[in-house]
Amino acid sequence: MLVTTWVIVGVVAGVSGVMIGYFALRQARATVEDCRRMLSRQISEGRGDLRAIRDVAVCRYDALSEMTGRLSFSVAMINGLGDGIVLTSINGRSETRTYVRAVVGGKGQQPLSPEEEQAVRAARLGLGPQVAAPVSQSI
Repeated sequence: MLVTTWVIVGVVAGVSGVMIGYFALRQARATVEDCRRMLSRQISEGRGDLRAIRDVAVCRYDALSEMTGRLSFSVAMINGLGDGIVLTSINGRSETRTYVRAVVGGKGQQPLSPEEEQAVRAARLGLGPQVAAPVSQSI
């Protein structure tokens, strides 16, 4: 009975390890593909001034349950080095809040919201100014 329990525990642990490895591999492949797209885009466009803002993307979404119509937004303005800002405006019925966060090397210096991360990623990939937002969770 004890041996059977250990065998089952071992099999479950092994299968769990394989699944974790599979999902990590999928994430790594997606990241490598994103990097490949960024590099090919930089090569095709020429380098120019890497410090000038050149990549902009806007992510519109409904941040609050009381407001619909995707009036809230996050706009990423990034240079060729991946540095820049993300400007976020959360719009409600009676007030609006605006935030700005620094981006260095494609990563926020402070934790970014999912919408801010999406705007930065879209800007880095050159997906254009308007990006569809995921269905957001209302606050």
